[in-house]
Amino acid sequence: MARNKNPEITINRILDTSMDLFLKKGYDNTTIQDIVDALGDLSKGAIYHHFKSKEEIIEAVIPRLYDSSDSQLLKIKESTSYTGLEKLKQTLIISLKNPGQEKLAMAAPNLMKNPRFLTQQLYNTIEDIVPKLIEPIIREGIKDGSIVSDNSKEVAETFMILMNVWINPAIFHSTKEEFKNKFTFFKKLVEDLGIPVLDDNVFRVLERYRSIIERERKKKLS
Repeated sequence: MARNKNPEITINRILDTSMDLFLKKGYDNTTIQDIVDALGDLSKGAIYHHFKSKEEIIEAVIPRLYDSSDSQLLKIKESTSYTGLEKLKQTLIISLKNPGQEKLAMAAPNLMKNPRFLTQQLYNTIEDIVPKLIEPIIREGIKDGSIVSDNSKEVAETFMILMNVWINPAIFHSTKEEFKNKFTFFKKLVEDLGIPVLDDNVFRVLERYRSIIERERKKKLS
């Protein structure tokens, strides 16, 4: 096959295919050869031309799940029409309603079987999302008085880790009643942290993902 004159197209194909395989088979169970076979018209050499390793591929894959909401989040962050707390609430809802979340819920109903995927997602949260988005918004809220806290960094990290791990139904499975109790506790906890951003709207979105994940998990087990 002739070399693609537009390497961006090739890179996007590699990442799209890799993401599907990582989610379906798990990171550890997916090989470079699997990616080559799924692509059909690229060699290992062509993949290694763009990515030095499978680790490099997953590092590029994770952010793609959430790309579609980036412009919305930036608009909220830079707006002067909202308080910091209002920005945090809108950021949370936009992030939860991102199509990538549903894709992840349907393709990977058990993230515990994808440890590398989960680890990379957490790394991106702490090293990228928190310092660039969540912590600045919390600092803004502290400054305008809508958020009461003396620890913007610690609050941002605690909230995001609990949001992405402890309350995440793809990691810890629960019944509808168990999840409701968990959410109620989490809601009080973040209120005590000074960021009352959880409400019925957030619960409905999370419960929808929980039901999707439970459905898909049962389908994979049957």
